[in-house]
Formats: sequence, C-alpha cells, structure tokens
Amino acid sequence: MLLTIFISLVVGCVSVLAGYALRKQIAEKKIQDAESKAQAIMEQARKEAQDKRREVELEAKDLLYRVRQDFERESKDRRQELSNMEKRLAQKEENIDRRLDLLEKKEKELEAKHENIRKQEEAIKAKDVQLHSLVAEEKERLQKISSLSVEEAKQILLSRMSEELGNEKAVLIKKQEEEIRSVSDKKAREILSLAIQKCAAEHTVESTVSVVALPSDEMKGRVIGREGRNIRALEMATGVDVIIDDTPEAVTISAFDAVRREIARLSLEKLLADGRIHPGRIEEVVEKTKKEMDEKIREEGERAAFEAGVNGLHPEIIKLLGRLKYRTSFGQNALQHSKEAAFLLGAMASELGLDFKLSRRIGLLHDIGKAVDHQVEGTHAKLGAELARKYGESPEVVMAIEAHHEESAPQSIYAVLAIAADAISAARPGARRETLETYVKRLEKLESIANLFKGVEKSFAIQAGREIRVIVQPEKITDAEAINMARDIRKKIEEGMEYPGQIKVTVIRETRAIEYAK
Repeated sequence: MLLTIFISLVVGCVSVLAGYALRKQIAEKKIQDAESKAQAIMEQARKEAQDKRREVELEAKDLLYRVRQDFERESKDRRQELSNMEKRLAQKEENIDRRLDLLEKKEKELEAKHENIRKQEEAIKAKDVQLHSLVAEEKERLQKISSLSVEEAKQILLSRMSEELGNEKAVLIKKQEEEIRSVSDKKAREILSLAIQKCAAEHTVESTVSVVALPSDEMKGRVIGREGRNIRALEMATGVDVIIDDTPEAVTISAFDAVRREIARLSLEKLLADGRIHPGRIEEVVEKTKKEMDEKIREEGERAAFEAGVNGLHPEIIKLLGRLKYRTSFGQNALQHSKEAAFLLGAMASELGLDFKLSRRIGLLHDIGKAVDHQVEGTHAKLGAELARKYGESPEVVMAIEAHHEESAPQSIYAVLAIAADAISAARPGARRETLETYVKRLEKLESIANLFKGVEKSFAIQAGREIRVIVQPEKITDAEAINMARDIRKKIEEGMEYPGQIKVTVIRETRAIEYAK
C-alpha cells in the first residue's frame, strides 16, 4: 500500500515536472513566435511609412512644379506687357524729342531771320539818308525843268529810288550769302573729309538673336528636358527666350538685352560641353557665367578707353563703357560707335587747333547714357550727362554729352563737333540697318506724304529712302510754288516720320513742247 502510494507520488512528481518542462517549452516557442511576428509587423510598418513618405514627397514635388509653372507663365506675360509698355514709352519719348528738335530749329531759323531783318533795316536806314538828300536835289531840279507839282515829282522819284534800292539790296544779300556759304562749306568739307579718312572703322551690324550649334539633333531633347523643365529653367535664370525649331543642329536664343543673350549663349555652350543638363546644374552654370560676364564687361571698357587714348576714367564709367558692347542702335554696336565718334571728334579738333584729349574723351563718353536707358527713365543724352557729372567729369564733357542730340543748346565748339561726329558715324553706309518690313513701310510713307499735295503727278523714294523725288504738273504748279512745295513736304516728313539721318526732298517741274514732222 505504501509502495503504491510512493510510486503514485513519484509518478505524480514526474508528471508535474514533465508538464512544467513541456509548458515552459511551449511558452518559449510562443514567445519566439510573438517576437518574430512583432518584428515582421514592425518591418511592414517601416516599409509602409517609407512608401507613404515617398508618396508625400512626390505629391509635394508635383505641387511645386505646378506652382512654378503657373508663376513662370504669369512672369512671362508680365515681362511681355512690360516690354510692350517700354516700347510705347520709347516711341512717345522719341516723338517728343523730335518735336522739341523741330521747335528748336524753328526758333533758330526765326532768330536768324530777325537778325537778317535787323541788318536790312539798318542798311535801309542808311539808304534813306541818301534818299532824302537825293529827293531834295531832284525836287528842285524837277521844279525848274518841268511843270510837275511837288507831290507828282515826289512819287516819280520815290518809285525810281525804291526800285533801284531793292535791286541793289537783293544783289548785295545774295552775293554775301554765296560768299559765306562757299567759304564755310569748303572749310567744313575739308575738315570732315580729313576726319573720315583718318577713321577707317568696320561696318558692324548686329541682331537680337544668337545661334548655338548642337553636336546632334538628339541634344535638343536634352536641352528641353523632361516636360520642358530644362528649357524653362534656362529661360528663368537668364531672362531670354530659347527657340527650338526645325533648324538642324541649332538652338536660337532671342532677347533685346544683349548681355542676357550672351550669358545664355555661353551658359548653354558650357552645359552642352559638360553634358550634365538639369535645373540645378543650369542655375549653377548661369550664376558662374554672370560673374565671368561682369569681368568681361570691365575688360571691354578698359580696352575701349585704351584704344581711344582716354585715361583717368572712374571705374563705374569703365563698366558702363563695357556694357555698350552689348547695346545696339538700329543694328549698330554702341561701343564701336562711341570709339568711332571719339576718333572723328579728335581728328576734327586737331584740324581746328582744339584740345585733342578732351575731344577724344567727349566722343568716347557721348553715348554712355545708353548703358542705363533701359533701366532709368529719360533720354540717353540727359542720363549720360547725369552719369558724367556724378562720376567727376569736367563741365565741358557734361555739357557736350547733354547737347550732342541738340536737346539743349550747344554752348561750346566741342558740343558742335560732338553733334557732327555722332551724325557722321551713324549715317555712313552700312553702319545701321532696319528690317525689310520697316524699310518698305518707310518708302511707302514717303511717297504717300508727297502724293497728298495738289499738282503732284508722281513721286519716287530713292537712295534707300534717303531721297524723295516729286514730279509735278507744270500747268498747275509754278516755279515759286514748287519751291514752297519742297519746303512743305520736308516739314510733313519731319512731323510724321521716324528715320535715321536725313532725307533729301527734290521737286521737279519741267515743260516739254513736242511736235512731229510729217
């Protein structure tokens, strides 16, 4: 009995121990399974979190791209509006300047006429003294030899003397005018011809586009980028229009600002050579090119001053001179025009015995205002005078710059020479150009103005629009009316047209008598 109980106890203990060991093993297995499940759940959660973050990042980038695209489109529209407004303001300023020039010319003509009238009055007064003495003598003689009354004799004598004095006065005035014109024209031609011979400048004509050559047409796709992001980034960074059309292996860069156009051209060439073309790289290259461009502009200004023999210029003036290399007027390079005007002005000053260095300085700086006239309101002559005054130039230089377009009256011989040098450089053949459309419209406008006058039979614009010949009907227009018509046509052209240089108006009146012998 005791043995049975003992065996039962032993079996029970063994069973308890075996159950405990089994439960422990099962519990450990469950713990391991729970830990592995927890790790799997954590790994799954980590992956889901990464996927979610990627989705959020993609959505943010997409939103940023759409916002940037809208901003770029609005910016481009605003830039176009501002460009149109600048063009309209520039046209209005040119019209106002032209009208002011016309008023000044008319005032000068009136002053000259008043001076001639004053001189004529003085001559007439002198003749009147002689006339009174002659009248008295003639009166006594007539009373002795005729039966005429005093009043009748007075009328005869006055009419005879008036006719003689009028003829003598006309002959004397014409003779004096011809002598003065002959001497002054000859001397002026000599000075101008010598100056032009000494200044043999190249004919430079520039446009508002630059062409960048591509190694292959496949590069066009890389320049455009995915959904156009590369080309937009380049346009945003440089402020130009990049045109990619059917032209093989070429990209066109268009902008009125030549500095921006040059920065874009150099940046695109660097990107093509490097091969890495994406928005971040584009911004980096453009920023680097801008710094190089500033240094290049300074070097161009120093080179221009050295070639013109002008020293002691303010550093800011040097930079403005360099910017003129990337500024054009009617296709003519502004820096080349300034150097050419400096050479011409120096040559004319030498012939007249004036200060050679001062003349060169005025010629080089006369158009300095064109470097900032797109950024600041005002004409380039006024702006140039303000800049010269600001950076310590002498009063002679400031006054000549301000008067070189006759916006203010020239107060020295240097200002007059600056006007002449500027006109010679701008008017020489090949210096400037205009588009075919503008050229044709100018010719048509010239002929239409001439055809408005009564008695005009035909009109022809010739010499590339620098001369208009008008043929009138001789039975309707007299010689005197033809002279007045030429003057009226000239006034109409000055008031209603914009043109470089000058236009010669020639009115032709001829009478032909034709008979046929049978």
